[in-house]
Amino acid sequence: MKENNGESALDRRQFLLGTAAISMVAGLEAALPHEVAAKEQLQSSRPNVIIYIADQFRADFIGANGQNYTTRTPNLDAMAARGTNFTGAICNQPVCAPSRSVLLTGRYATETGVWHNGLNLDSSLPTLASEFRKAGYSANLIGKWHLAPSREAEGGGRGYVKPEFRGGFLDLWEGANELEFTTHPYEGTIFDRDGNPITFKDEYRVDFLTDRAERFLKQKHDSPFLLYISQLEPHFQNDEKRFVGPIGSADRFKDPCIPNDLRPLPGNWQSQLPDYYGCVEAIDKSVGRIVTALEDRNLAENTIFIFTSDHGCHFMTRNEEYKRSPHNSSIRIPLIAQGPGFNGASEMPEIIGNINIMPTLLEAAGIPVPVSVKGRSVMPLLRETEARKSWQNRELIQVSESMTARALRSKEWTYCVIDSQERRSEKFSDHYVEYQMYNQASDPFEQVNLAGRKEFRSIADQLRNELKIMMQMAGEPPAEIDPVKHYP
Repeated sequence: MKENNGESALDRRQFLLGTAAISMVAGLEAALPHEVAAKEQLQSSRPNVIIYIADQFRADFIGANGQNYTTRTPNLDAMAARGTNFTGAICNQPVCAPSRSVLLTGRYATETGVWHNGLNLDSSLPTLASEFRKAGYSANLIGKWHLAPSREAEGGGRGYVKPEFRGGFLDLWEGANELEFTTHPYEGTIFDRDGNPITFKDEYRVDFLTDRAERFLKQKHDSPFLLYISQLEPHFQNDEKRFVGPIGSADRFKDPCIPNDLRPLPGNWQSQLPDYYGCVEAIDKSVGRIVTALEDRNLAENTIFIFTSDHGCHFMTRNEEYKRSPHNSSIRIPLIAQGPGFNGASEMPEIIGNINIMPTLLEAAGIPVPVSVKGRSVMPLLRETEARKSWQNRELIQVSESMTARALRSKEWTYCVIDSQERRSEKFSDHYVEYQMYNQASDPFEQVNLAGRKEFRSIADQLRNELKIMMQMAGEPPAEIDPVKHYP
């Protein structure tokens, strides 16, 4: 009996323990949906992010930026009215691929591996896409990439981009490395993530890529997303060596308003502005379609939408092509943001390089900024009045391909130096000479070069010292800068 009673006691204890365990598991299972729901709520509360980049888009062609030009940009104007318009935005390298590498990494072009076109992004660097994916986002691209090697011998090419060269955009991929060569304004081919061609014909390129973006936005998303929409327009069509707007653009804008920085200078703006205006309007309509798609899917309130460009356009007035110079027409870019954290109906005139876009978006989404990033988040400018007072308003500009040059852009001055041997495309130089200097307050259209003028020598000396410090902070070797002894 004792043995049996002992067995019964043991059985009872096991039964009770088992019952407790079952109850605990049942309790956990009951709580699990709530925990999952909380996790899903946290996930869904994190903002989606869209970066819309229009290649070679001048900031002053947006109506909200105070210009009364021929073109109309109602959708971009509406974004600026409800969001934040960074009117002092510039690029830190005024050419396509280097500027994009800066935007996506928060590092200078001489650090990203892409200090001139045709090079591939350093795969060891954190990027916007890689950091967002770590945080549970999908990272998606539609359009132009231009950050894979151009040469097939290096594993690259103009069209399909292998996964190792995609900078972390490993989810939806519908693009081409050099879109200006795989497509034309009304026909062409992009490639999906597996290399399958996606072709279009008899539809304007801007509209085709917008179709693809709308298609993505209409899908069900189980996680927050980062979407990079990269249009070619208003960049010129390379093999045609001209801008190509929608059919009829040249006639509609055959007598356009001429921007003040272009009017006094020779260039090709006389023939190219009409189609450029058409491209600008096509981009504006595309932006309107994206905003509408967000609203239709109830995504607008929880999506950060940024419109920007990689550089401007000077229509051959400053050198032999369209950018690659330290002038406002080359370096000024549109930067308009709407969505969580940005809906302040405000204008920010501070000098902000596109090196600051990556850390800004990471902070806005609550994602840690990697220690390797050299850009600074601008979110404090939106939250704190004191932060605007302490903002440096100084940006380093690196120029390659047209010349090996460095420039400092502040609110008051542009100060540019050029390689003393006048080499066109070196990664660094150890010896520069002063080249250009413009007073932004009295000469915003940069018609009078003050470099070498004795009455501005003390200011030039101060800018020279600041530039040398900024170059070293960007990881460049120490360099000498000689004063120019004559008017360039």
